[in-house]
This record gives sequence, C-alpha cells and structure tokens, in this order.
Amino acid sequence: MKLQRLLDQDYLTQEHLNGFDNYKYSAIDTSPLSQYVMHPFWNWLVKFFPRWFAPNLMTFLGFLFGAMNLVLLSYYDWNFEASSGEAHTTPIPSWVWFCAAINVFVAYTLDGIDGKQARRIGLSGPLGELFDHGLDSYTAMLIPTCLYSIFGRSRVYSVRPLRMYYVCLTVYFNFFVSHWEKYNTGVLYLPWGYDLSMWGSTIMYLVTCYMGFERWKFELPLGPFGSIPMGNIMEAVLHISAMANLPLVVLNVYNSYKHKTGRMLSLWEAVRPLWPFLAFFTILLVWPFVSPNDIMERDPRAIFMLSGTIFSNVSLLSPHSILLIH
Repeated sequence: MKLQRLLDQDYLTQEHLNGFDNYKYSAIDTSPLSQYVMHPFWNWLVKFFPRWFAPNLMTFLGFLFGAMNLVLLSYYDWNFEASSGEAHTTPIPSWVWFCAAINVFVAYTLDGIDGKQARRIGLSGPLGELFDHGLDSYTAMLIPTCLYSIFGRSRVYSVRPLRMYYVCLTVYFNFFVSHWEKYNTGVLYLPWGYDLSMWGSTIMYLVTCYMGFERWKFELPLGPFGSIPMGNIMEAVLHISAMANLPLVVLNVYNSYKHKTGRMLSLWEAVRPLWPFLAFFTILLVWPFVSPNDIMERDPRAIFMLSGTIFSNVSLLSPHSILLIH
C-alpha cells in the first residue's frame, strides 16, 4: 500500500510542468580561454559526432571520465599519503597520472560539447540542463580531491586534510552562488575559474607523470617575505579562483534588480534557496571539530566524498531546479 501511494503521488503540479515548457536556457560565457580557444575547438569537434549520439550520453560519459580519476587515485592513494614522501609510502604509478590528465581533458571536452550537440539535433531542453547541472555539482568535489593526491599529506610541502577540506567547501560555495545568481537574474554567468581549473589540472597531472611528484616538493622564494611551499600555493590558487567570482555574483544580482532585468523576487523568495546550503555548510564546518574519532585525520577521503555527495543533492534540489519549474 505504501509503495502504491508513492507511485500514485503527484510530485509535480501542472504549474510545474508548464514551467518546463516555458523555460529558456540563458548563459553568458566571458572567459577569454573559453571564447577564443575552447568554443572554436568544441564547435569543430562536435561535427564529428553522429546525430544519433544523445547529448545526455555525452554528459554522463564526461562525468564517468572525471569519476574514473577518483576511482584510480582512491585505489592507489586512499589516505593521501602516496605523494607525501614518507618512507613507508608507495608512490602512485606514473601511468595513473597520465590517465588522470587524459580523463580530465576528455571530461572537460564532453561537458563543453553536450549542449552544442543538443542544439545541433534540436534536443535542447530543461531536463538535459538539469542532468548536466546535477553531474557538474558532484564534479565540484572531484577536482580538488584528486588534485590533493599530487601533493599528499606532506607536513612540509603541502597542507593538512582539514585545510584541503576547506578548499572543497570553497568550491562548493562558488558553484552554488553561481546558480543562485541565475535563480535571481535568469542568466547563468559562467565563472572563469572552471576553465582554468580544468586546464590547470590537466597540466599538473602531465607534469607529475613525466617528472614525478617530487617536482612539486619545493618552496617558492618570496624575497624578504621568506618562501611558500607549492602545496600552499595550490591551496591559495583554488581558494582565489573560487571566491573571485563572488563580487561579480553580487554585482549581477544587484544590477538585475536595479535595471529590472531579473525575476524581481521578494527578499524572502530571493534568499530562500540559500537556507539548505547554509545548513549544509554549517554542519560540514562543525563536524571535523566535534568528531569523536578525529575523522578528518583518520579518513579524509571519506568525508570529502560524503560532503560532495550531500552537496550535489542540496545543489540539485535548489536553486537551479526551482528556476526550471517556475
């Protein structure tokens, strides 16, 4: 009986269904790397795919290539110690780094051409966009988690798991506010950091493949200010690339209200999608400090993966899906 009630439940009203019919995709990509390098490449490449090749299949295959890096690096480096340089550790094989570089670039490429394929064959729609958005939200965890294996938990040349966890939370925040921006403005302003992170990840994996993880074990001199380890530089770059988008988000939302170009929501409706994320963010910040078994030091990969899974669910349910059905 309970199963029957679940099957008979009307989860979407007619108003919601009408929202799917009326929804129009709108995005602005101002990244020079994307505009002048990647889009011309993607426009050329997509022509080689047969028209029967489903755009959602491209999206899913791209995600699988990215997820393969997590699988490989989890197998060879579960505790992020393989590249620490400690005597008891076994380095990750060079072929894994080469595969990681190829996987990232292929995932990036498929993510770039799935929408082009959809428009090319006339199958562009809100459900495909929602599917793409859901997988991208999980990729927000994959990128920093996999990069951490390059530096490992070295006490000299890298950062401890808790600080890398903060990097993951920063990436989640950037991803979410970009879609909250779209919820208010009706336009998705694509952040520059995504293109840079995908190219940066590819290059770093290739360097590690050919030169070894030891290549990153040095400190960059800063003159009278001393020096800074490369692991700390990676940490700072990821934080900056993620948070640099925030001022633009605030400005775009402000201008949409000032010039009446956005959805003109009330204050409560405008901030409503933020509450689930803020609750998630608060719990995830507190958890490492109240954990009775010091989960962050004992099993950081588990908490990274769990945080990414929860974030993907929170992100998928709001605010992007709210916009699709209203």
